[in-house]
Amino acid sequence: MRRTLIALIALVPLIGCDKPAPKPQERPPAPVTVQRIVPRDVPVTFEYVGQTESTRQVQIRARVDGFLNERVYTEGSLVKTGDVMFRQDPKPFQASLDAAKGALGQQLARLQTANDNLARVRPLTAQKALSQKDLDDATGQQQAAAASVETARADVRQAELNLGYTTITTPVTGLSSYAQVQDGSYISSANSLLTYVAQVDTLWVNFSVSENDMLQFRDEQASGRLRVPERDGYVIEVVLSDGSVFPQKGRITFANADYSVQTGTFLLRATVPNPDATLRPGQFVRVRIEGAVRPNAILIPQEAVLQGAKGHFVIVLDQENKAQVRPVQVGPWQGNNWFIDSGLAAGDTVVVDGVAKIVPGATVKIVSETTTDAGPTPPAPHRPIGVIGDQKK
Repeated sequence: MRRTLIALIALVPLIGCDKPAPKPQERPPAPVTVQRIVPRDVPVTFEYVGQTESTRQVQIRARVDGFLNERVYTEGSLVKTGDVMFRQDPKPFQASLDAAKGALGQQLARLQTANDNLARVRPLTAQKALSQKDLDDATGQQQAAAASVETARADVRQAELNLGYTTITTPVTGLSSYAQVQDGSYISSANSLLTYVAQVDTLWVNFSVSENDMLQFRDEQASGRLRVPERDGYVIEVVLSDGSVFPQKGRITFANADYSVQTGTFLLRATVPNPDATLRPGQFVRVRIEGAVRPNAILIPQEAVLQGAKGHFVIVLDQENKAQVRPVQVGPWQGNNWFIDSGLAAGDTVVVDGVAKIVPGATVKIVSETTTDAGPTPPAPHRPIGVIGDQKK
C-alpha cells in the first residue's frame, strides 16, 4: 500500500506536464495621435537682436565764448525746431555791436568826404587847374574810404551774428539730453558742447547677420527651399524687452557691403516710424523679419522628431497602421515645429503623440489626427537663418 502511494505521488508532476502552457495575452494597440503630411507654402520669420539709433542726433554747441546765463529747456523734454535751449550773457556782444556800428559811421563820414573831394577835383583837372596827380590821389582816397566802409559793415554783421549766437536754439525736433554745462559757467572751445538733441519721429534699428547665416540663406534661396519677397520687400517687426510688439512696421533700408572682421557679421539697418516717441535711441530690441516663404514645406511638431545614433527619425504608419522608423533630414525650427527637408512626402502619416508607447512593427490605434499650424511664428532664437541679398539703396 505504501509503495502504491509513492508511485501515485511520483505520477502527479508527470500528469501536470501534460497540460498546455497558457498563451501570453497580446498587448492592445497603443493609442497615438498622428498627422498626415500635406506640403504647403509656409510663411517664415527670422529673428535677431538689434539696437535703436536716432536718424539724426545733433550736438548743441556754443558758437561764441562767454558766460552761460541760463538753461531754458527742460532736460529730457521734446523740443521743436527753433526752440531756445540756452542763453549766454549778451552784454559784451551788444557792446561789440555798438562799437562796430560806431566804426561804420566813421567810415561812412570819411567816404562822404572823399566823394565830395573827388567831385571837386575831377572838373578842375579837366580845366587843367589841377594836375592829374591830384585827381589820382582823390580817386584813391575815395576808393580806400569805400573799402573801409565795406570792412566796417562786415564787422557789424559779425557782431550781430555773435550777439545772435548768445541765444542757442535747436535745429531739429527731437528729445533733448541733459545739460552738460551748468548756469554761470564760462563757455569756451574746450567746453562748448552743451547737450544733444536726438530726432525720434523715425528711428533706425541696427542688427547683424553672421556670415554662416547669410551663406545658408543664399543656399536655401538658390535651391528653392526659400522664396523671398520681390525687391527685398521684407517687413520689419520690432519686439520690445517685455515681449510686446511695437505697432509700427519698418523696412530694411541699408545693408553694409563690408564684412566686419571683428564680429564676423554683416550690418543691416531698418527704418521704423516712431510718431509717439515710444522707442528711444539705444534700446535693445528683437527684430523680426517677415516676408519670406518656404514653398511646399513639410512642418511637424518637434516632439514627433526623435534622434538616434544615425541622426533624426520619425515614426510613420503604413497602410495597416504598423509603426515604421523613417530617417529624416531636419531644417530650422519654426516656433514649436520643425521643418523637414527630406524623408517625408505628401500623404505620409506621422505619429506626433504617443511615440514612447510603441515599438517598430507594432500595430497602433489612431485616436486623433492633428494638423500643424503653419502661421508665421517666431523662430528659435538660437537657430536663425540669415536674410537679405543685394539691397536696393
